Amino acid sequence: MARWVPAFTMLAVSLISYLDRNTLAILAPTILRETGLSGAQYGFIISAFSIAYMLANPVWGYILDRAGVRRGMSLAVSCWTLASVSHVFAGGLWSFAAARAALGFGEGATFPGGLRTVVQTLPEERRGRGLAVAYSGGSLGSVVAPLIVTPVFHWWGWRAAFWFTGIVGALWLGVWAVVSRRPEIRASRPRSTKITGGPRIGDRPLWAYLCAYAFGALPLGFVVYASSLYLARPLGCSQEFIGRVLWIPPLGWELGYFVWGWLADRGKRSLRMLFLLCGVLSLPFAAIPIFREVSVVLFLLFLAMFAAAGFIVLPVIYANRVYSSGHAGFLAGAGAGAWSAVMAIMMPLFGKLFDASDFGTAFLIAALFPVAGITAWLFLARACTPKYATTCLD
Repeated sequence: MARWVPAFTMLAVSLISYLDRNTLAILAPTILRETGLSGAQYGFIISAFSIAYMLANPVWGYILDRAGVRRGMSLAVSCWTLASVSHVFAGGLWSFAAARAALGFGEGATFPGGLRTVVQTLPEERRGRGLAVAYSGGSLGSVVAPLIVTPVFHWWGWRAAFWFTGIVGALWLGVWAVVSRRPEIRASRPRSTKITGGPRIGDRPLWAYLCAYAFGALPLGFVVYASSLYLARPLGCSQEFIGRVLWIPPLGWELGYFVWGWLADRGKRSLRMLFLLCGVLSLPFAAIPIFREVSVVLFLLFLAMFAAAGFIVLPVIYANRVYSSGHAGFLAGAGAGAWSAVMAIMMPLFGKLFDASDFGTAFLIAALFPVAGITAWLFLARACTPKYATTCLD
């Protein structure tokens, strides 16, 4: 059990990262009302985070692969903790955008650090489950965030919620100072590394991975950033009610990490079959605007996040079967960065559609992205060379 401690520490840091980023999403109805920001401006604020996150992910991945997770994660979490607190002093478009960009840059280390730690501390046959543990903090953070943030907001206001996230980040740094003394973490490279080379810009398997991750997981970001506005606007839910129920959809994300990681480790289904199953489960997302019952909407959001978790776990497992584990940090960063690039492009559009009350088009577009991701992955991963022959589709 002791060997799983680093993975659970990465669960904690990814939980904190999503607690930080979800605080704005949960309180968006109140913050937009008090500051006079529009849905489109909110979309641009999310884009500021996404652009910084996109650029930072491969940078942090490169740093972690070479300098090690011990120093790298200490620096990254220190940066994003300060950035999270800076939201307290924001009051308009540019100040919120600057705070979000700083937060996105620091949080770019979250998933590269998680994957780097897993490949460095766990044997290959346990890495699917280790990945699920390390990454599941994001979904768990989305589950607990409304349950924690809403009472803080109710008692002290929305600015106090960002002070709270800063305190939590500081506490994690104290825990990491102890855990990171373990010898397998202090090492800058994993103990065993495959002999295959690293990713190159022209590699079709690399693009297969990026497309599957970035397009397939888009509904995840859509739900995280837009679900509170959807519940508030067409469905008329109050801020307090949203805080009480918004933990339900991310529960599907949390469950999805472990289900897809377990299925991939079991090896009884090819990755192709698992991808197709994820795609089928993503399609009901388009039907959400048809329903007025909040319970049905929450269930469909839950299902969308469950499927989206597969579009994170399965592409990462695929990429780490193809490439050397010595490049795990970069691969995790590249995948999360590609996803963030898609979110940066699409969130302003979704914001404009929300301002126009065209929710049907917004949900339809989001539901079609996983289909595009699967199509691109099947096409690109099928073009195997001998180097990738055993790992392209199975």
